[in-house]
Amino acid sequence: MGMKDEVHGRSQPGQAEPKVKNKEVVALEDAEAQEEMETNKKRHLNVVFIGHVDAGKSTTGGQILFLSGQVDDRTIQKYEKEAKDKSRESWYMAYIMDTNEEERVKGKTVEVGRAHFETETTRFTILDAPGHKSYVPNMISGASQADIGVLVISARKGEFETGYERGGQTREHVQLAKTLGVAKLLVVVNKMDDPTVNWSKERYDEIESKMTPFLKSSGYNVKKDVQFLPISGLLGSNMKTRVDKSICSWWNGPCLFEALDCIEVPLRDPKGPFRMPIIDKFKDMGTVVMGKVESGSVCEGDSLLVMPNKAQVKVVAVCCDESKVRCAGPGENLRVRLSGIEEEDILSGFVLSSIVKPIPAVTEFTAQLQILELLENAIFTAGYKAVLHVHSVVEECEIVELLQQIDPKTRKPMKKKVLFVKNGAVVVCRVQVNNSICVEKFSDFPQLGRFTLRTEGKTIAVGKVTDLPVA
Repeated sequence: MGMKDEVHGRSQPGQAEPKVKNKEVVALEDAEAQEEMETNKKRHLNVVFIGHVDAGKSTTGGQILFLSGQVDDRTIQKYEKEAKDKSRESWYMAYIMDTNEEERVKGKTVEVGRAHFETETTRFTILDAPGHKSYVPNMISGASQADIGVLVISARKGEFETGYERGGQTREHVQLAKTLGVAKLLVVVNKMDDPTVNWSKERYDEIESKMTPFLKSSGYNVKKDVQFLPISGLLGSNMKTRVDKSICSWWNGPCLFEALDCIEVPLRDPKGPFRMPIIDKFKDMGTVVMGKVESGSVCEGDSLLVMPNKAQVKVVAVCCDESKVRCAGPGENLRVRLSGIEEEDILSGFVLSSIVKPIPAVTEFTAQLQILELLENAIFTAGYKAVLHVHSVVEECEIVELLQQIDPKTRKPMKKKVLFVKNGAVVVCRVQVNNSICVEKFSDFPQLGRFTLRTEGKTIAVGKVTDLPVA
């Protein structure tokens, strides 16, 4: 949590301060500083932008940063010129999010871009996830850190259909987002300004009516957890302020910033056992790990374990959004400098964890899986191999035994013994991995207990860990 060094009520060297201060005033200011630490600014949320390639995710993200004052006009002009030089006029907003040359040349986001902005009540970190098919694993690492998702859909004729049909990214991203724990979704219908759309209510309603049953089947409660709204990412319409009635007479709902502000997400436990899955690491005056705190809090000087290899480490420094802080709580994206471990002894997928209650490290677990779509001619049975994605872990796994099939209607286990299952089935099975991985039971820590299985670049199943072997 972003705590600056507490300046309140502390005399800074080199500052002209009155010599004697009333003791009560100092005590009061101390209490204020303490309180600031407690309540600590605005709430912090990670937003992931998902959707089909070219739906306008980077452009919308860029426009948000521009509208919230994170990027100045001069930078925009520079990007506009660069985009023109590459004869890509409409891409200049996306340049804010797409920072590397490959992305700009192709106009596709590869890495998960990162940027920050604030609204009235909330600090946001934008994770701009790639939409292109071959980049879905990056989308997984983005969504696994997100609290809320903004699903960007293109209203342009033909583009919505491409993203939504089988094989389009819109479907896969929604299913992934749900599994990876993105509980709330804003469905942003973009490119409403396009000549083929022209802010047409019919087109907007058509998209909403087609998406609703699909969102339901992916496990979203559409009334409670999903909100639709129209925007133009390129022009910035209905983003920071509500769209003008002269442009769109029928829209009476909120604009994007208002909708983001009002989203309620479940609170995580700052006093729970500490858990931070490591997504990246580097050397910088010691070993620095990056990740998002899923539970508990961390302070400078804490002793922690790096699991699964049980290395005891000490926290030397904690950084949150560029600024150094003393302590940080759940939901924050952190860089933590550690002593007692070498950078090469850490892999992404390892978890920084409390010593008193460390995260379980296992090579096998029981899980409930929902089969989405197997590859053609594939049969899901014992011996099936796939790639397991759970928080920041990517490991090859094998299904060693199918235990029981669940009846989707009654949600109760079926009586008959199950040897294989087909698309759409829900099955409880035992999953084995070669290397020890850190997972939790879904019922204890949802964000560390849900996973996806992928084969040949396609998500074939989503699941949750239901049981772990007794240590």
